[in-house]
Amino acid sequence: MLSTCSRVEPTLAAERREADEATELLTLGVEEEYLVVDSITGALVPRADLLVPAAVELVGEAVTSELNLCQIEVGTKVCTNLSEVRSDLTRFRTGLSSAAHEMGLAVAAVGSHPFDSWRDQQVDDRFERYRRMEEVYQIVAKEQVICGCHVHVGIADRDLAIEVMNRVRPWLAPLVALAANSPFWEGTDTGYDSYRLQVWQRWPTSGMPPRLDSAAEYDSLVEGLQTIDAIEDATFLYWYVRPSSRYPTLEFRPCDVCLSVDDAVVLAGLVRALAWTCAVDAVEGVEPVLPRRELLDAAMWRAARYGLDGSLVAATATGTRPAVTVVGQLLELVRPGLEEHGDLDEVTCGVEAILRRGNGAQRQRDAFKALDTGSDHVSHITATTTSVC
Repeated sequence: MLSTCSRVEPTLAAERREADEATELLTLGVEEEYLVVDSITGALVPRADLLVPAAVELVGEAVTSELNLCQIEVGTKVCTNLSEVRSDLTRFRTGLSSAAHEMGLAVAAVGSHPFDSWRDQQVDDRFERYRRMEEVYQIVAKEQVICGCHVHVGIADRDLAIEVMNRVRPWLAPLVALAANSPFWEGTDTGYDSYRLQVWQRWPTSGMPPRLDSAAEYDSLVEGLQTIDAIEDATFLYWYVRPSSRYPTLEFRPCDVCLSVDDAVVLAGLVRALAWTCAVDAVEGVEPVLPRRELLDAAMWRAARYGLDGSLVAATATGTRPAVTVVGQLLELVRPGLEEHGDLDEVTCGVEAILRRGNGAQRQRDAFKALDTGSDHVSHITATTTSVC
């Protein structure tokens, strides 16, 4: 008996430690991409090479260049609460706007430009990585004049991060619908709330991550893809969710950059709560919901196509439900994570506000109907980019 107990107790102690670690408050960080536009005409402008140095003087080294010279990226510090996320994003957006204004420019938090074409833009060939991407991927790289929001959630245990990646997949679609903010492409209403997602999926290694059993299996997959020259390294895996290669985080990548700071904060809170809930379920041995990848892909397409206007695929992939119902199911699922991090009221009210006034795509369409020209439309976007509630 004693020998048996001595074998069991360490296991129970380890399980308790794992549970405690999984239920710790999770850190998060947010990266946003913006378009650089002319402040008068609203047209895309390849000036990130000049805007980045000026912006760094105002907001620090968190401002960087992106694939195209008409894009710019920012990243928050490691945050412990949503107030820090809000503060950093507000500071970045207003600081970038100030730096841009001095050059006759503006920044637009929008997933795709309302009227300008990718054909007139220029890949930033100052960087070897971007030169190689243009050489290898050709038109697919050139047309990536799109902007996303990436949310990093701190999960140091790599095996746990993989398990969380498996479990969050059925819930990515309502996140995409809430954040959708790219209805226009080259002057045309595409009929999609997130046309950016359609463009993004053209990368050969994009899309829904596969179900993996461990970090070791993930590493083996990366090695296999490198062996056949499909990717240079793990940073070229453009899955909707992936373990970060730079930080001890799980990185959520499917969503458009949000039109307003308020929407971005809501998205960050939802993502962290979802990751926390799935981590706790994994440690406690709760059976995961794992629909076929084909069903998950169909759910993402519907979310990008219709946004919050109509129905979304239920997380179990057994049918469709009104978008408000599926979003409500997401809120109910992540409620423990929201409560644990003190985010319940802010995120719940924020989600209700998005459902009431529409996501970024719907608000863009409403503005387009009310404004006279494309430049007016972009001016509305740039004003909303820096608006503070």
